[in-house]
Amino acid sequence: MDKHEAMLRELNLFPLWHERGAAEPPAAEVAEHHSDSVPAASSQPLPIAAPPAAEPGIAKSVAVDSENPLSSMGWATLKTTVRECTACPLRAGCTQTVFGVGDERANWLFVGEGPGADEDARGEPFVGQAGKLLDNMLLVMQLKRGQKVYIANIVKCRPPGNRAPESGEISSCLPYLQRQIELLQPKIIVALGKTAANALLGCDATLASLRGTPHDYHGIPLVITYHPAYLLRSPLEKAKAWQDLQQAIGLMNSAADKNS
Repeated sequence: MDKHEAMLRELNLFPLWHERGAAEPPAAEVAEHHSDSVPAASSQPLPIAAPPAAEPGIAKSVAVDSENPLSSMGWATLKTTVRECTACPLRAGCTQTVFGVGDERANWLFVGEGPGADEDARGEPFVGQAGKLLDNMLLVMQLKRGQKVYIANIVKCRPPGNRAPESGEISSCLPYLQRQIELLQPKIIVALGKTAANALLGCDATLASLRGTPHDYHGIPLVITYHPAYLLRSPLEKAKAWQDLQQAIGLMNSAADKNS
């Protein structure tokens, strides 16, 4: 069993899922990702869905207002501002803020919900068991943490008891992520879980209703899939997550073809 097959088996994706009628993808060793290329997706590009109706508790704005001090911040100043932030009660109950990690010129942005205990201790998103699964998901996509990939969360501080962040906490913290996106200018965003998807879209919708069709985040394709922590609890859903990632790969390849 080679490394690629072992990872697929761990993700419950072996034999590798592919669209009915499409050619069987070759079983090749997963290579480190040093370019914009990603494995070809079998499906045709899907239409971008209109964003759902906005939820009153969460602001829909996804670009920092020009009058907002964040709009002129570079990476260093933004990191310092986040580290010193006390805008919501979460900061008082966590060890440290978790800003984000990865390539600051990334093509791919993966957004989760918020830090857990491991992330709070280390100051880096997705470092526990869910992080290991996310890393394996990236490897199957021929991506790697830190190489054309950036990983962040909707909120920068750990909610007590690892609960979902509340709407007020999201509203306080979301502008930081919005500025990160402005600085990154990613080619695609993958929202990991319902909380991330709803915050980015400014809606209150079920994950089932948001999955399957890519959305638009102010001109950036947004694909929605399950949070790795959920997949650890519900491993049978991993095949569906792979379909979502295939969708993201297709959108990335389509954009690359247009620019070539």
